[in-house]
Amino acid sequence: MTVNALSPHEKMPASAASFERTLGRYGLGSLTRDTPTTLQVNLGKLCNQACHHCHVDAGPARVERMERATAERVLELLAQSPAVRMIDLTGGAPELNGNFRMLVEGARRAGRVAMVRCNLTVMFEPGMERLGEFYRDNRVVLVCSLPCYSAANVERQRGRGVFEKSIAALQKLNELGYGADGLELSLVYNPVGPALPPPQAALETDYRRELGAHGIKFNRLLTIANMPIARFARQLHQWGKYADYMGLLVNHFNPDTVAGLMCRGLVSVGWDGRLYDCDFNQMLEMPIGAAGKRDALTVWEADNLDALAGAPIATGAHCFGCTAGAGSSCGGALVGQ
Repeated sequence: MTVNALSPHEKMPASAASFERTLGRYGLGSLTRDTPTTLQVNLGKLCNQACHHCHVDAGPARVERMERATAERVLELLAQSPAVRMIDLTGGAPELNGNFRMLVEGARRAGRVAMVRCNLTVMFEPGMERLGEFYRDNRVVLVCSLPCYSAANVERQRGRGVFEKSIAALQKLNELGYGADGLELSLVYNPVGPALPPPQAALETDYRRELGAHGIKFNRLLTIANMPIARFARQLHQWGKYADYMGLLVNHFNPDTVAGLMCRGLVSVGWDGRLYDCDFNQMLEMPIGAAGKRDALTVWEADNLDALAGAPIATGAHCFGCTAGAGSSCGGALVGQ
């Protein structure tokens, strides 16, 4: 694996970088989509947390949410797209949307895997007392955010008391069989500041050691780079480090990551039903265009997501965040380390 594909004599200022030109420099051509196998659904921006690194700008005061008719159409579209094997529910905190359980149960009835991106502390919100049992009963695959194994770093990103609640939630999930018995529990690490994630395998060893002291078990650790958009981009500007961080991403472009980019096999649905190449494009308002139209393609115009195979993928400077170092995606690092 080439972690830094540009030699010291070839370093490029971030302001001069173009993702498309960089792909061309390595003979990779423009990005196009494979047949989608994952339907990622953003249920809205309401969240019980307001993390510093959040690329969604989610928080307790947000009102954007997916309506019932849109959620029902998502399930219809899932049924009409036989190649899609998984529905990936995210937010905000997806559990706070009133249609969350309907989507999970509908996907399971359709024979699909239901994955939920959970912030852990949502399990202690009013009305969520048996959320863990709901996950277990529907054999939900859980991807849970825990940006560090130390209380200080977690609370620096997420606020006071979050680490203690996160540990309690993980212990509860372990009691329910997660991390064993075929119930999958992955944890997600994000860097605290403007840096690339450390090697995923080595950090997973550290997580197992430190969390083991709390009796916690999990299946795997996913390392995800912070994307220079929305709330994290504003943080970078406040620190005076936006250009430095973009330079870091650009000059650690790794061509080996491109084949595994999540946008190749994923379609992202916004809370309003518009379709995107990925969750990051969604937050940047870069929707998939409807054929022959200027308007965005929505769940109501799409008949079968399989038909999107071969379509071009919209890219921008933020794509360097997915291709730097070992790469980054909703499934963690993209290449071996």
